[in-house]
Amino acid sequence: MRQGTPDDSTEGSFAELLRIEELDKNLFRGCCHAGAPMRTFGGQVAAQALTAAGRTVSPDRLVHSLHSYFLRPGDPQRPIEYEVDRVRDGFSYATRRVTAVQHGEAIFTLSASFKRPEEAGTRQRTMPPVPGPEELPNPIPLWAESDPEGYANGGGFRALDMRFVPADSPGMPPELPGVPQQFVWLRTGTSLPADDPLLQVCALTYLSDLTLAPTAALHIQPHRMQRSGPPLVMLASLDHAMWFHRPFRADDWLLFAQRSPSAADGRGLAIGEFYNRDGELVASAVQEALLREQRRP
Repeated sequence: MRQGTPDDSTEGSFAELLRIEELDKNLFRGCCHAGAPMRTFGGQVAAQALTAAGRTVSPDRLVHSLHSYFLRPGDPQRPIEYEVDRVRDGFSYATRRVTAVQHGEAIFTLSASFKRPEEAGTRQRTMPPVPGPEELPNPIPLWAESDPEGYANGGGFRALDMRFVPADSPGMPPELPGVPQQFVWLRTGTSLPADDPLLQVCALTYLSDLTLAPTAALHIQPHRMQRSGPPLVMLASLDHAMWFHRPFRADDWLLFAQRSPSAADGRGLAIGEFYNRDGELVASAVQEALLREQRRP
C-alpha cells in the first residue's frame, strides 16, 4: 500500500468509483457521480463500462484500446445499466461492445479490444523533463475553498491527486502557434491492488477525462482549477479513445502531457500522453469535445 493513503476498503477509496454489480450474464449496473450540474462524469461512465467489458474477458487478455461516444447526459441520481456484447474471442485478441443505458435510452457506447501480451521491439517519444509533482502545489483544496458547492467538494476529486505544471516551468517544451498545451500530474488518491491490471486501466480511463476537454479550450479560458469566475465556454465530451502501451500503476504519479491541435465548428480536439516516473510512455488518449463560447450579457 502507498504510504500516506488509506486502504481500498475505506470509505472514499478510488476503487469504489469503479464498482459495478453483476445483474445477469453480460449485464451490469453502476452509479456515477456528477461531473457538471445534473450530469454524470463521463470518465466514470467510461471506466465502469470498461470494467463491465473486462469482466467478460479471460484474465490473461489485457485491454489495449478503447473507443467510445457520449450520446446523452447521464443522470447522477439514477443507476446506469451496462449491456455487454461479446463481439469476438480470437486466439490473441478479444473484442467487446458496451452500451450504457438509462431511462431506457443509450447514453454511452464503448468498444474495447483485449489481447494476450507478447514479446516485441519497443520505441517511444521522450518524456519532457518537467518538474515532478512533489515540487508543485495541490490545487484541489484551494479550489474547494473558493467554491464550497462545487465539484471539488464531492464526486471523485476526494479520491484523486492532481498537480498542474506551470507554463513557465523549466523543461516545458515550447508551445507551437495554435496548439495550446497543458501538463498535469495525476494519480488515484488511494492505493489500488497491484494484481488487478484491469482496475489500473479503468482507473486511468477515469483520470484521462479530467483535463482533456479543458485543454481544447485553453485559447478561450484556463482550466477551471486555475481560474476564478464563471465559465467562458460550454464543454462536453463527444468521444474518447485510448491506447494502453505498457503496464503501469494508476496509483503512482503519471504525467499527462496534453496538446490541442484544432478547434473549429464548435468542437475542440485534444491529444494526451501518459508517462510514468521512469519516463515510459504507458498510454495515449484522444478526445473531441463540444466547445461553445458562452454568450455575454
